[in-house]
Amino acid sequence: MKYFAVFLPMADREKSERFRPQHLDFLEKMRNAGHVQANGKFTDGSGGLVIYEALSFEECEAYVKQDPYIQNGARAYEIHEWEAVWAD
Repeated sequence: MKYFAVFLPMADREKSERFRPQHLDFLEKMRNAGHVQANGKFTDGSGGLVIYEALSFEECEAYVKQDPYIQNGARAYEIHEWEAVWAD
């Protein structure tokens, strides 16, 4: 498996607020399925970050495109494969 850092920059603040509950439900389901390892918003209000675990970039992007934030134009996305180094 590979890790992907997915930046979710703000595209529409009003839509972001409106679709936040659905976005958070989606992330919880993805965590429970083992596809999301971490997520959180940036404190400056510019967006957020999600760490996905997937077999490929394409699989990760398919997950990202299921996010209500993406589907409803609340956020854009930028995916980077990430060679994670974890603390012991």
